[in-house]
Amino acid sequence: MAEHNELGKWGEDLAALYLQDKGYVILERDWHSGHRDIDIVARDGQTVVFVEVKTRRNRTFAEPETAVDFQKLRNLKQAANHYIKFRHIGYDVRFDVVTVVGTPGSEPEIMHIEDFQW
Repeated sequence: MAEHNELGKWGEDLAALYLQDKGYVILERDWHSGHRDIDIVARDGQTVVFVEVKTRRNRTFAEPETAVDFQKLRNLKQAANHYIKFRHIGYDVRFDVVTVVGTPGSEPEIMHIEDFQW
């Protein structure tokens, strides 16, 4: 696996653990709809949460959440729509972003942005 893919996997694993520690129930990881994917699908009470995880080694070039632009959010919403229909979801839904800054072996900085709006 390429180094950047390993970093991304590490970040997604941390994000899933972080959400579980906050009481979220992880329903799916890396769910695909064609070429679109959802990093984490979780339940927060009676709300289904679609989570985009952005992992970066540092903040040298930009804050990780800035990578969730209009196009990325549109793709995420299309994948979420497919997921809702495929799984027959009748709950409220929202979109969150979890950012992870650091590298394996370091103490990462994790930020959770609930109800992300671009």
